[in-house]
Amino acid sequence: MPVPPTLHYFLDPGRCIGCNACVQACAECDTHRGQSMMQLDFIDHARSPQTVPVICMHCDTPTCAEVCPADAIKRTEDGVVHTARKPRCIACNNCVLACPFGVPKMNNAANLMMKCDLCYDRTSQGLKPMCASVCPSGALWFGTEEEIRELRPASKTNREFRFGGQTITTRVRVMVPKDRAETHLDVTASLRRSRDADPMLDAMYDEGSP
Repeated sequence: MPVPPTLHYFLDPGRCIGCNACVQACAECDTHRGQSMMQLDFIDHARSPQTVPVICMHCDTPTCAEVCPADAIKRTEDGVVHTARKPRCIACNNCVLACPFGVPKMNNAANLMMKCDLCYDRTSQGLKPMCASVCPSGALWFGTEEEIRELRPASKTNREFRFGGQTITTRVRVMVPKDRAETHLDVTASLRRSRDADPMLDAMYDEGSP
């Protein structure tokens, strides 16, 4: 069964409290074979304890699948991009290098790319992904657009990201303040603002540039 089209995964980074409950729960999903596909990152560890969960964004046109020479990565009609299929994956790491969100991970022991598949065994039955079912702060949430609008009246959803000249739309929605005028998140512009705000970071980038 496909994931119902009315149900979506919502990520609200400002609510993450770094408890790691999502990381632990992810390993309980049957489709992950007992391994956690959830990653918890610090946004700026030197300045803040703020963390953010990193999950597969399930792109409408997944770069990982586009660069796979073995056609091992499939996106189903319900918009879920699945872990590479074992019989076809050649462990070339193309997907790992190409993903703009840094999501796919190569399982060297299995010679297989593995990543979040939205707990397909659960979500295809209308159940929440394991991570969203245990998140105590609501940073990870699964439900309808109508429900999230009622729960978060000061926020709106975004599913469009820009990396320079590349625009990517995703199945996963990210919550942003409602008063933001932008209709997308410009990732490269955010990186430039970080460099401008931190002279040391800017110098580090300059030293590493050709």
